[in-house]
Amino acid sequence: MSQDSANQTTVNAHVFVSYASQDAAVANSIVGSLEAHGLKCWMAPRDVKPGAQYADAIVRAINEAKALVLAMSASAVDSAHVAREVERAASKRKPIIPFRIDAAPLSAALEYFLSASQWIDVPKLGMPAALNKLKEAVGQGSASTSPGIPAAPGSPGRGKRIAIAAAVVVALGIAVGLGFYLWSSKHVAQTPSVAVITDKSIAVLPFVDMSEKKDQEYFSDGLSEELIDMLTKVPELHVPARTSSFYFKGKQVTIADIAKALGVAHVLEGSVRKSGNALRITAQLIRVDNGYHVWSETYDRKLDDVFKIQDEIADAVVAALRVHLLPVQQPSAQSELHTGNLEAYELYLQGRQSYNQSDTPGYQRAVTAFRAATTIDLHYAAAYADLALAQFWLTDDTYSGIAADVAGYESALAAAEKAVSLAPGLAAGYSARGFLRAVYKFDFANAQEDLDKAVALSPGDATVLHRSAVLLGVLGELPAAIAREQQALVLDPLSEEICRRLGFFLAANQQLAQARPLFEKALAIAPNSAHARFNLGELYLLENQPAQALAAFRQTGIGVYSLSGQAKAEYSLGHADESRRALDTLMAKYGRASAWMIAEVYAWRGEKGAAFEWAERAYAQRDDGITWMKIDTNFRSLRGDPRYKALLRKMNLPEG
Repeated sequence: MSQDSANQTTVNAHVFVSYASQDAAVANSIVGSLEAHGLKCWMAPRDVKPGAQYADAIVRAINEAKALVLAMSASAVDSAHVAREVERAASKRKPIIPFRIDAAPLSAALEYFLSASQWIDVPKLGMPAALNKLKEAVGQGSASTSPGIPAAPGSPGRGKRIAIAAAVVVALGIAVGLGFYLWSSKHVAQTPSVAVITDKSIAVLPFVDMSEKKDQEYFSDGLSEELIDMLTKVPELHVPARTSSFYFKGKQVTIADIAKALGVAHVLEGSVRKSGNALRITAQLIRVDNGYHVWSETYDRKLDDVFKIQDEIADAVVAALRVHLLPVQQPSAQSELHTGNLEAYELYLQGRQSYNQSDTPGYQRAVTAFRAATTIDLHYAAAYADLALAQFWLTDDTYSGIAADVAGYESALAAAEKAVSLAPGLAAGYSARGFLRAVYKFDFANAQEDLDKAVALSPGDATVLHRSAVLLGVLGELPAAIAREQQALVLDPLSEEICRRLGFFLAANQQLAQARPLFEKALAIAPNSAHARFNLGELYLLENQPAQALAAFRQTGIGVYSLSGQAKAEYSLGHADESRRALDTLMAKYGRASAWMIAEVYAWRGEKGAAFEWAERAYAQRDDGITWMKIDTNFRSLRGDPRYKALLRKMNLPEG
């Protein structure tokens, strides 16, 4: 009897799931899907019994499994653990089913072991279809040496690589939206779940551009966004935010799947056809559980009736849902939200579309469009509010290594002030001004007044709640920040930013176990998120796992985050020279714009003098990173230093 046989115990699992830790969300979706169909899975660390030798448990599980499913990704290719598991399965002639989730080229070793394997291409099929294919493959693979799945064009190791990055993000997001909260009872207990689905819930999906030239997407998207904003103001009506409602745009996903991910009973969908001044809008309200069309209507109007049509659609939806409205709640503040000038309105919608790209070119185009809109209509409050934020993000470019432009900040703040003065009943104006007062002026008292006002005006707006949570976190009021961010997440369950920030607050509150699934969910929604990868690295440091932290920091993809993280992780590993080199490079490349991240490195290394010197530079430069000083875990050991309290006083932050 071989040593391997002597070590075997009864595992009773059909499938061994091999994955890199960065792909935990996908692995859990695989396990959840297979086990829901009676195919028992084995995965680490879930199935490693307390006290068992980790490596021995894995070897035994592979020996007894009928097949190995590999979550194949860039992280998996780089994982030595994954390579050993694949090699072991191949040596035991186990069928290997690669479940490919990105376009990363295989290593020579993996290509060797997988050259004869058929593989499932998640981006090509979509996550739901891929999981169905996997279920079929496992059923066949458990009884034979071939999984029986048609090969994708070309073998895994050669041929033309398909450009699929965008599809990967969507596929992973679908997996998260549909299965994240089913990971395990442990994760469900730790993570705020979506509220119980009520009849008074609706998701507004992006209206489809049916114009002949397909050049009116900004208009159809804008109509959907405005309907979301209007319905959000209806008392007792649960309406997911734009980020989540637009997540599935253009994807082959059923309405039932979308509704399940967003936690709603109804879906509003429609189309827009615009030609010159003629406008045709169709809309239909669907009850998801039975597919019943509760209401539908087609509007043939002139373009100058667009605001009236929005009101009519919102009124019809509310009536169909039988929600009792307060008399003043239905868009009575239209004079503050809209413009009487159609040219300004179209520019505003174009600006919104560019702003939602969340990158520097998008912010540049958004600023241009919003400025043009406010030039045409000097009283367009909503355009001023969005101009303020676009201008801020365009100015706050910490990645470039160039110091921020104070004039840009002042221009942003002036636009927010204008929005508030023009429309005292518009939550967006207070939300923008409160945010800027906090991160630029360190005027936290007035910022809180603004954000409290915004929440009172629009308590169902996830963005408003999120900004309020951010300020509460900055002030060190972590339980309140966590509670408010949880409210925002219920309204916007597929927001990478809200997931990540909630995890950050939990980690700062020393709730590390609860923070991890939030960071992992953020990465599943947006696998390329440098912020989420950086946050996960920081969590590893707090958990005293510097090697894992170093790997996470190296994968962030943004130099300033990668270098600062590596400097801390190398220090914790006892690699003083490597830490110094990373810090020197960080200072050389980003010292002018990222003083706070340098201060964090010195603080983590316990070099108090240098930490406070760079913190003072961050304050002088208005580095917005310093606003987190009160809850920054890097500065936890320095909080007793008199210089720490002095800096808090200078920043107008409470010392207690």
